[in-house]
Amino acid sequence: MSSEMPAENLLPTDIPDVEEKINSNDNQGKKGEPGSDKTESTGVMSKRQMKKLMKQKQWEEQRDLRRQRRKEKRQKRKLERQYQLESNNEGSDRKRIRRDVIPSTLRLIIDCSFDNLMVLKDVKKLHKQIQRCYAENRKALHPVQFYLTSHGGQLKNNMNENDKGWVNWKDIHISSEHYNELMKKEDLVYLTSDSPDVLNEVDETKAYVIGGLVDHNHHKGITYKKALEQGIGHAQLPLGNFVKMNSRKVLAVNHVFEIILSYLEKRNWKEAFFSVLPPRKGASPLGEANDSSKCELHEKEAGEDNSSDSD
Repeated sequence: MSSEMPAENLLPTDIPDVEEKINSNDNQGKKGEPGSDKTESTGVMSKRQMKKLMKQKQWEEQRDLRRQRRKEKRQKRKLERQYQLESNNEGSDRKRIRRDVIPSTLRLIIDCSFDNLMVLKDVKKLHKQIQRCYAENRKALHPVQFYLTSHGGQLKNNMNENDKGWVNWKDIHISSEHYNELMKKEDLVYLTSDSPDVLNEVDETKAYVIGGLVDHNHHKGITYKKALEQGIGHAQLPLGNFVKMNSRKVLAVNHVFEIILSYLEKRNWKEAFFSVLPPRKGASPLGEANDSSKCELHEKEAGEDNSSDSD
């Protein structure tokens, strides 16, 4: 009986795997292909490298621009600090000035009872004059007790439409009532250019009334007549004693108001008038006006003499 071995047992056990060789050859071939890492190292750039290079180039190109922007920011911060410092100083100066303010006991009233005598255009002018009075009184050295009486009608409507902040005004008494209902009759003095009485001294215990009327002289003497009818005091500012004017002596509401404020500070009518009156009024000191008139008269007489001599 013969003993034969199986055929598969006769094959040698150390024969290398063919598939391994094939894979090895494939890997070696791939190393030489154009898209391999070795090719990249020889000079061809990837998209990521190109983006990085472009960003670096852009960064360098914008270097001067960044430097300029930093410089502008520094200057802006410097100006802001300087402005803040000036504001603080101005605020402290204002506080020091306000501490020096001594309010006057004088009552200054704008009588707004002439609303029906004015067209809307003139009502708007009166509104602006009242705004000016309010602003000047707020910064005055001796602010007065400020009153608006008989407030209503067109004036109130115009203020509601164009100056809604008036309801928050400080240091002012605004009332729809007539001044007769708010003040004692013996304290009232109506300031009117038609009065024969001249206000040489201001009495701070009195309540002075200014007619709130912009009428372009259509209602001449109306405030004087009103004072007479009500049996209250009246007076005109001593304008004619100190000032020569080219225009009429009737002043705007805010001019009268500001002159009183100025007088309370300076205690000098002449200085008060010329610190307030606008150049368009053609105001000049009374003495100087008289001197210039005399010079013109002398020049005229001299011219006449010369002409007669030549004859």
